[in-house]
Amino acid sequence: MAIQTINPFNNQVVKSFHEMTPQAVEVAISTADETFQSWRHTTYPYRAGLLHKVAKLMRDQKDHLAKLITLEMGKLILQSYGEIELSAKIIDYYADNGETFLEDQRLEPDFGEAYIKSSPIGVLLGVQPWNFPFYQVARFAAPNIMAGNVVLVKHASNVPQCALAIAELFEQAGAPVGLYTNLFLSGSRIDGVVSDVRIKGVSLTGSEAAGSSIATSAGKALKKSVLELGGSDAFIVLEDADLDAAVEWAVIGRMNNTGQCCVASKRIIVLEAVADKFLARFKEKLTGLRVGDPMDERTELGPLSSQAAALQLMDQIQRSVTAGAQVILGGNLIDGEGAFIEATILTGLKPGMAAYHEELFGPVAAFYRVENEQAAIDLANDSPFGLGGSIFTTDIERGKRLAEQIDTGMVFINHPTWTQADLPFGGTKRSGYGRELSRAGIQEFVNKKLIRISKVSDPF
Repeated sequence: MAIQTINPFNNQVVKSFHEMTPQAVEVAISTADETFQSWRHTTYPYRAGLLHKVAKLMRDQKDHLAKLITLEMGKLILQSYGEIELSAKIIDYYADNGETFLEDQRLEPDFGEAYIKSSPIGVLLGVQPWNFPFYQVARFAAPNIMAGNVVLVKHASNVPQCALAIAELFEQAGAPVGLYTNLFLSGSRIDGVVSDVRIKGVSLTGSEAAGSSIATSAGKALKKSVLELGGSDAFIVLEDADLDAAVEWAVIGRMNNTGQCCVASKRIIVLEAVADKFLARFKEKLTGLRVGDPMDERTELGPLSSQAAALQLMDQIQRSVTAGAQVILGGNLIDGEGAFIEATILTGLKPGMAAYHEELFGPVAAFYRVENEQAAIDLANDSPFGLGGSIFTTDIERGKRLAEQIDTGMVFINHPTWTQADLPFGGTKRSGYGRELSRAGIQEFVNKKLIRISKVSDPF
């Protein structure tokens, strides 16, 4: 795959980059390994100071960085600004809390003393996606650098300028060479990096296919991996929900980042008692979205990340319709330049249809009506994915009871699945394993070493 910026608003090639040679990759890994030997001995306050500098630089350059996101993958510009601020918050969060999260854990054995010490493990590889080109990197790099590891990042091939910009932020902050390294590589070459003995762990956010490949490579090399893969989050609306609020959140939850979000509200599941009212309001809101240039702050529906992504989504829609699904809104490419698809609602979905089982990564909502709450839970769980989900109800205890029955890594009540620095993020089933963010995110790639102290007189 070519490493290049293609503006999805008009499908024009903006800039191209060359892949790294094998020799350059070797230098990058060797330098990172050498840097780890010294970085692992730095103090937490020193690491925190560097990360705070990176976060400040990110905020200072937010105009430039946000426009890079929008240029390369089409995110609405206001959402790009939001992503930069979220990324800076995550970096500051680990700078502020990392030392506390990794402090020695005292144990209480039957005799003697014992504690667990967290230690960095070495050079880590992060394989990152295009849909949140700064946020995804921040949640991988910040906790691991704070823990004393160093990172190599293979970013998605369609956001190379974002990838370079992140590396430049670390350079501007005074990071030692090798602490954070950008790798311009195609996906076919990642196996060779994972298998290198100097790489101690790998984290991937991306597709099921990419996750399977990385997990296989890491497993063969006996290395820890963390995977955050696809999602098909259920958005359950009970009959006692605040319908106006539920509709507003459904639009945001489904259309955030033009629907290109792993935790987007992809399956709208509404109890029969309020299904007609909800659907009429939901359809009206989607119909009124302003389509246009993602650089224009007035635009509400931008392009997908690429023409290929748009065509793949159209194929899923068409296969579902051929199998009997109904399109009640949209369902077409938008004429003209750019990777645009109409805001779409599909209904009449049954097992065996593409839109029933597959992740719809774009502005397409799968709408279901169900008879009761148990049917809603059963449908929510009838998915190969298990990332997140949400329940809308005015009865919070009822919402909590149902949330405990949903087989996902995250469930939100009266809010779409969301993300913030102090909440753990991750899924189950084919959505991957491991956690990022919060205290959990900094624990994935550290050695939890037991240190046991006994007296000579202590028993065996």
